[in-house]
Amino acid sequence: MREILYLRLKKKIQAKPGEQIQVKDVCQMSGQGSLDEILQLPVLEINPKNSESFIVIDALDVIQTINLSYPELDLRNMGEGHAIIEIQSQERNPNWFYVSLVWLLLFIGSGLAIMNFHMDVSMNEVHQRLTYLLTGEQIQQPLWLQIPYSIGIGLGMILFFNHLFKKRFNEEPSPMELEMFTYQETIDQFLINDEKKKVKEETDGSLH
Repeated sequence: MREILYLRLKKKIQAKPGEQIQVKDVCQMSGQGSLDEILQLPVLEINPKNSESFIVIDALDVIQTINLSYPELDLRNMGEGHAIIEIQSQERNPNWFYVSLVWLLLFIGSGLAIMNFHMDVSMNEVHQRLTYLLTGEQIQQPLWLQIPYSIGIGLGMILFFNHLFKKRFNEEPSPMELEMFTYQETIDQFLINDEKKKVKEETDGSLH
């Protein structure tokens, strides 16, 4: 009876140009006996001149690599069908001029959005009406209500995004983190579907 070896591809890994990707880098394995030699088998080597940012590895490629050296093994994939390798380019120091420019544009844009919202709903008139209902006085600038209201907007945004600079208030993900996670999941799925499409086109082309 052939020895059964279970493998599960990692969803995404990071690598540098020129780095050799081994089986242990792209998948986890479980089976009887020592797996050290199998885990050190090379799967591919990233070309330093490669201009691509991502490489998609199919589970069948990993299985084929192992079977070439260990044909007696019964390999079974128990997880993802593809693994994505993100190729890290050389890190660059941030340009603080552009960082400051983007920060300033976001600050001005968000401020204008809040002001336009308050103009649309006539928030100043609402504050005046609330002041009259509570005090019986007509005040054009009810600062005793407007100042706490303005502070409350800032505190509400901090609590909503669950961040104050690098400090987190709890372990729950913020709405921004959830959006970024969904965005990254969409990109990963697109890369996998695009790789499947390329493989299908190559297969169809070889048949004609």
